[in-house]
Amino acid sequence: MNKTTKWIAAVAATTLMIACGQREADKQQYALQESGWNQPGDATIYGLACEGCNDSTLVLLPRDGSDPIHFSIIDATKGGRIYGRPKLGDQVGVVPNAEDSLKGDIVVDIDQLKGIWCYIVLPKLKNFEDVSDRQKERLVAAMEDSIRETYYIPREYGFAMLRNWVAQSVGYVRETAFDEESPVVYPQLGYFTEWHLWNGKLIVTSGSPQIGEDNTTTVVDLVDDTCNIDFLQGDSLVLSSGGVTRSYYRKNSMDEVNQKAREVAEKLRRQALENTKQ
Repeated sequence: MNKTTKWIAAVAATTLMIACGQREADKQQYALQESGWNQPGDATIYGLACEGCNDSTLVLLPRDGSDPIHFSIIDATKGGRIYGRPKLGDQVGVVPNAEDSLKGDIVVDIDQLKGIWCYIVLPKLKNFEDVSDRQKERLVAAMEDSIRETYYIPREYGFAMLRNWVAQSVGYVRETAFDEESPVVYPQLGYFTEWHLWNGKLIVTSGSPQIGEDNTTTVVDLVDDTCNIDFLQGDSLVLSSGGVTRSYYRKNSMDEVNQKAREVAEKLRRQALENTKQ
């Protein structure tokens, strides 16, 4: 073997070692990235939507870097079980059919599911649990306009689904002692911490925040709420859980919603303070 041949062989061996080392590094990085994707019992296959997707076929590049999978989604499309409109490069979850692994039963566009989702809530009169809805409507109608304008203020509630499965409450306001003086009460908004997909369903985790002496927040009594995704298209999302269905609309800024919520809460607290002085 001449010097040139030895040199070429040495370069080839070095290149192969580097390539193998890079593949091992990629595997380690992938293992880190995989954390939080498939929850126990979740058969969903996650990956990226590839070129060739249409109403009958979804081409998915799995997150493990294996060859693209061509899923038949004809039945899912007809049955309205395509949530979002997968585009090239979108992160997508596909729930395969139990009998035919190349048939997708449910498709969720994760990138389109992410974001800030809100809905409108109205307060209710306190201490009227035993009053019928019709009587409540009459009582509200009999209120002076000034009182209705003061207390019956719509608020935006919701949650944000962020990267790395982090969730945050939107429109959350801490209660104070003055809230007890108000004649109305708003529905309780959960303090959301994380979210996941599980076999085509959305799981949102919430709990009770506790403020420590060092002003840090700890969330206790965590509860998972499993929701059916009934609709996802553009700026509209519909979820159902426990027999209750709720429609959401997309927002662009958490700060905007939270600021408005604080303004409404502050207005009610000032009014409650005035009432205590009378």
